[in-house]
Amino acid sequence: MNTPKKDHIKIISTNRKASFNYYLSDFTEAGIVLKGTEIKSLRMHGCNISDAYVTFTSDGIPQIINMHIAPYEEGNIFNHDPLRTRDLLLHKKEIHYFMSKIQKEGYTVVPTKVYFSNGKAKLEIALGKGKKLYDKRESIKKRDINREIDKNMKEKNK
Repeated sequence: MNTPKKDHIKIISTNRKASFNYYLSDFTEAGIVLKGTEIKSLRMHGCNISDAYVTFTSDGIPQIINMHIAPYEEGNIFNHDPLRTRDLLLHKKEIHYFMSKIQKEGYTVVPTKVYFSNGKAKLEIALGKGKKLYDKRESIKKRDINREIDKNMKEKNK
């Protein structure tokens, strides 16, 4: 799968809940079909993808649902609906790959980042397998241990 170069990226929004709720794999970049006021609002950092997910229509068109892009402040009657369903741009092979994983193996497609790459709005999506409650507890335990280690290291260096 194609991943963007880190040089020309301006991150707008990340989905930190995704790595907590899912085991993520197969990251890929997708374009987003946006209206004029939506792209202006994204440039002003008005985006939230914490509750968003990706589905596929019967025609095989990937769509992102529940992606909140705040209304553009300077917009008038042409302003957009903040929670409208937006189409994604992927290659046909990527669409077939994701659809087969969703149907056969019980994965879900989760958005992880929204960013600008060379002036174009992009969405990083990943395959996610849901974590059980005990897996989430394990993640919390690891995070707390690492936090404690970092705290002790800082105290030692002082």
